[in-house]
Amino acid sequence: MIRLIVSDIDGTLIDSTEGSVSPRIFEQIERLSGEGIVFAPASGRQYRSVRRLFAPLADKLYYICENGAVVFAPGSPGPVLSKVAMDRREAMALARKIVATPNCELLMSGTDTSYLCPKGGEIVELIRDKVGNNVVLLPRPEDVPEAVVKVSAYRPGDAESLLPLLTPHYGEVFSAAIAGDGWLDFTLADKGLGVRRLCAAMGIEPSEVMAFGDNFNDLPMLRAVGHPYIMSTANPRLLDLVENSCSCVADVLERL
Repeated sequence: MIRLIVSDIDGTLIDSTEGSVSPRIFEQIERLSGEGIVFAPASGRQYRSVRRLFAPLADKLYYICENGAVVFAPGSPGPVLSKVAMDRREAMALARKIVATPNCELLMSGTDTSYLCPKGGEIVELIRDKVGNNVVLLPRPEDVPEAVVKVSAYRPGDAESLLPLLTPHYGEVFSAAIAGDGWLDFTLADKGLGVRRLCAAMGIEPSEVMAFGDNFNDLPMLRAVGHPYIMSTANPRLLDLVENSCSCVADVLERL
């Protein structure tokens, strides 16, 4: 029996940061809700950005945001069900290293705010204007006024080149995962933890969850649930690690 459906967004439900969720997905979410099956987007994105993508049903959904570091209940806005903050000293040391890395931009995440120390205007345009995050610009990482839940390094089209530069120490302190084109994310959580926290809050078992993803940061979530699906467009290294694959989430939902 399936009681919860969780889905990644970028590369799974939409093709790009400027894409939109298909009306077919909204139709299936509403139909399945009537049958007692809940839907939750699971993304590295900020809560505000995800809510905007799901605007027609925004107040009715659960949300797993910032790669599982923050989980929200339905509402306008919904209350926080789970939040996993990073050690501030280590987070700031990592942030400074990212700032010092050539051709690399820094993004730090609070509960619902993205903090940037931009080297150029492109990162601001991407995060504020295209992705639609609530953005605050800072002169230095230490000026973040709240607990940090995620630290991200951005090198367009080449996140894998950041692995040997940033993970030898910080990949042991935090969970590190490539998350879409150019992004390397560090958290104390992952989407698998986010799903487990949401299941605990809802009183359901992970075996009763269906999940969809397409990237390495989705793998903990797909391994945590009873009914995992990897997108057929995913990295070939991932296709062999997940039992089921599909080319369209809506097609799978319509068969439920």
